[in-house]
Amino acid sequence: MQTTGQSSRVSNRLVLIGRIISALVVLFLLFDGVIKIMELAVVKDTLGQLGYPAELARGLGILTLAATLLYAFPQTSILGAILLTGLFGGAIATHLRVGSPIFSHLLFGVYLGLMVWGGLYLRDSRIRALFSPVRAT
Repeated sequence: MQTTGQSSRVSNRLVLIGRIISALVVLFLLFDGVIKIMELAVVKDTLGQLGYPAELARGLGILTLAATLLYAFPQTSILGAILLTGLFGGAIATHLRVGSPIFSHLLFGVYLGLMVWGGLYLRDSRIRALFSPVRAT
């Protein structure tokens, strides 16, 4: 049986792991958003290969940064996670449409989504309470 101190240490450790996972996602998405705003050649080329005009790069970058910043702050993290989920869904649909490789491209949005929600689940007690099983008495 765990004592309150042990339970608290485990809980604190899980929150820390959630923050680390969330930080990794935020850093990746900040990088992704910035390179789109800078309209690098690689971004324009990739958008072209995916069937989108290069002019969409800046707008996608701003959208990515806005949703990421909402996710990064505890007060708006749930809204940010929802918006990022929509963004990842669009990326998944795009890769499905062009026939991208499954595990490296198509499912990358799923991997990021799992990290977004997993990190949020571990760091936010509201999400844990929402998804915890309710015991009937």
